[in-house]
Amino acid sequence: MIIAQVSDIHAAENNDNLSRFEHALAWIDLITPDALVLSGDLIDDNWCDGYAAIAAQLNKRSYPSFILPGNSDDRTSMKSILKCPYWNNTCEDGALHFVADIGELRLIGIDTTIAGNSAGAVGEHLPWLAENLIKDGPADSILFMHHPVILSGIPPLDQIMCCDMAKLAEFLTDHPRKPIAISAGHVHRSMSGQLAGIPAYICGSICPENPLWFGTAIVPPVNDAPSFMIHRYADSQLVSHPVLL
Repeated sequence: MIIAQVSDIHAAENNDNLSRFEHALAWIDLITPDALVLSGDLIDDNWCDGYAAIAAQLNKRSYPSFILPGNSDDRTSMKSILKCPYWNNTCEDGALHFVADIGELRLIGIDTTIAGNSAGAVGEHLPWLAENLIKDGPADSILFMHHPVILSGIPPLDQIMCCDMAKLAEFLTDHPRKPIAISAGHVHRSMSGQLAGIPAYICGSICPENPLWFGTAIVPPVNDAPSFMIHRYADSQLVSHPVLL
């Protein structure tokens, strides 16, 4: 089973990120994934026409797409334009979560956005997450979100990550049915770590990546390539591959 993850398109009128997204999808098509997850920040500068352009690309594909908002997105416009059938409609706060069983794997997406804030949070959604981790279906799951739960070491980005990751760690430590991986976006660089003993990934971005800068006087150069992830699940094992084009 193959799950593709694309994050941080940041499509706008004044950039070529939609073309970069199409280039990534053309590569992804070659491996015929079972599903695609878009983990937030689809547009920039409130350019809602970008949602329609992204939807047009997704509608050409035979595999299902699961979409999360990021801090640069507008949830109301996303709902009206993208109309993702997998969004959970029972959340009173309007959060755009999703859950879907794809073969022997459950995909769970949790909306970590906070209105008017570049950082994210997950604490208020933990009851929803608990319910969807244990409901009947596949025992193994991947938890997707926009804001990461591991420190990148990049100072300005660590200030706007998932601000209550400790609550999530405590929750998962005691949960009888933990996800086998957590995968986010937001940082515009691929990296990996752990939360509560669970592998935690940050997917790279479609837009030009951020430098691996630890606050030193010199900012290292970056590669301009679009980046995304391929998660392969087979024989109850998950291997996650960063891909740079």
